[in-house]
Amino acid sequence: MTPHHGAAAVVADLVARGLTVGTAESLTGGLVAAALTSVPGASAVVRGGVVAYASDVKASVLGVDPVLLAAEGAVCAPVAEQLAEGVRAVLRCDVGLATTGVAGPDPADGKAVGTVFVAAAGPWGILVEEHALTGDREQVRASSVDAVLRLLGRGLHNLRAAVGGAGYGGTQHESTDDAREEAP
Repeated sequence: MTPHHGAAAVVADLVARGLTVGTAESLTGGLVAAALTSVPGASAVVRGGVVAYASDVKASVLGVDPVLLAAEGAVCAPVAEQLAEGVRAVLRCDVGLATTGVAGPDPADGKAVGTVFVAAAGPWGILVEEHALTGDREQVRASSVDAVLRLLGRGLHNLRAAVGGAGYGGTQHESTDDAREEAP
């Protein structure tokens, strides 16, 4: 497997900062961890990954609130945030990445195919984005990997830029249609 371009950049940045990373993946089924570990030298920063496809696994292994899962389903921003934070705790890593969404072919949890939430939790706080992705099942999954790696890159950029305020300690929620910040 050739190293994923976005993964190569974030792995280099993680190595430079001495930060470790773990993944909590639902719809991507391990593709984020595979992209990261395709990069030579990734063993210096990648702690591991948890594929939590079933909702009960999201709750029992990664600590996602079962009441939230029952009320909202697995495809929502708070679940993505809790997955990212949960994997940080379980794998004892500095950065947690999460993907949850609907790859298709059919809608799920009342959400359309292509509805995806990605999150990156780290020293910058928690970043979460909602995406309305297009394409077939594999395209949605591949685009989800790209989206979470871009989000990680943004979190790492926040650290580089040493921006005070936004991005530190709180949640930033962005949608492809509507960018806004939410207070925790």
